[in-house]
Amino acid sequence: MSRETVASLETPNKQPLVIWVIFFATIISFMGLGLVDPILPAIAVQLDATPSQVSLLFSSYNLITGIAMLITGVVSSRIGIKWTLLTGILFTIVFAGLAGSSNGIWQIVGFRGGWGLGNALFIATALSAIVGLSTGGTAKAIILYEAAIGLGISVGPLLGGELGSISWRGPFFGVSILMIIAFLALLLKMPKLEKPKVKSSVLDPIKALKYPGLFRLGLTAFLYNIGFFTLMAYSPFVMELDEHGLGYVFLGWGLCLAVTSVFIAPRLQERFGTIKSMTAMLILFALTLLAMGIWTDSKEVIIIAVIVAGLFLGTNNTLITTAVMEVAPVERATASAAYSFVRFFGGAVGPWLANKLAEVYSPHVPFIVGAIFVLLAMASVATGRKHLHHVDRISH
Repeated sequence: MSRETVASLETPNKQPLVIWVIFFATIISFMGLGLVDPILPAIAVQLDATPSQVSLLFSSYNLITGIAMLITGVVSSRIGIKWTLLTGILFTIVFAGLAGSSNGIWQIVGFRGGWGLGNALFIATALSAIVGLSTGGTAKAIILYEAAIGLGISVGPLLGGELGSISWRGPFFGVSILMIIAFLALLLKMPKLEKPKVKSSVLDPIKALKYPGLFRLGLTAFLYNIGFFTLMAYSPFVMELDEHGLGYVFLGWGLCLAVTSVFIAPRLQERFGTIKSMTAMLILFALTLLAMGIWTDSKEVIIIAVIVAGLFLGTNNTLITTAVMEVAPVERATASAAYSFVRFFGGAVGPWLANKLAEVYSPHVPFIVGAIFVLLAMASVATGRKHLHHVDRISH
């Protein structure tokens, strides 16, 4: 798209109209994650499944999302950004609907994998589209993207709790309906963007990982995501709340995540730099998980800790995503795909590992192990300063 075209689409808020369309679709997309969370215990009971089996809903979703990141650039460079986004949304509509129609846990796990493919096509392309088309620079574009994620994640559990109280199938069908709205909005309002002149290869994201800074951030996110999804996929079984209760707890968590990603992260970045701020947030999140591991038997402690964790997760998400966009001399879409390829494997391991540890050992162990992985993530950042120091200079 030419600069003149972008300028003509600008809103009074100095952003092109296309950015707000993608922003809306991103909110709907990330509602899918939070919608499912309040119904995990209900699925376990009604489908006679163990918590570790139910946690595979996250694992299959994240595993396929991570692998599919390798093809997002290939697809978008051939069919264009608009149709890549629409294809991703279409996959989500179909597979979320199929999951809601399922009668067994393994069917849902399989359909969640298809959902993950749609998720990969959408989120990788949406991030690069927002960064590439927005006005005001990379940092502001990342904040906008993270705000959409935060809003989606925060509102999702509330809607999921309401729909889940009717039936565990409700949130799955809810995602399908919401994504139909997003599909129509993008189809009608998003202009066709020019395809890249150079076609991407499946190997481009893997080759990008040769840059130590990008690899270091990917490794950090892999380790940190194990702790992140320990909280997401295991804490609902410990809190012993109904769908409404879980919906409200994760609403609080999501609101904290949204507020800090937009308002707190940029201020910390300005004052202390990206690396110091990221290190501090990872330490605070690890301590939160450790507290959950010590006082697992206290429902009140777990609820408060989940909500408070949103403060650290939202801040860290913005910091690390901003750093990824600037850390390596490759296309932003390629950097995003490479980083996401690595980090989503942490999201695949974390949910199953946490619930399996609880089944084999004790309810305390998953949170403690999650805290250890987050501390390892902090060590990955702290020991990789020589590969990341230039990110701080860009951020100021």
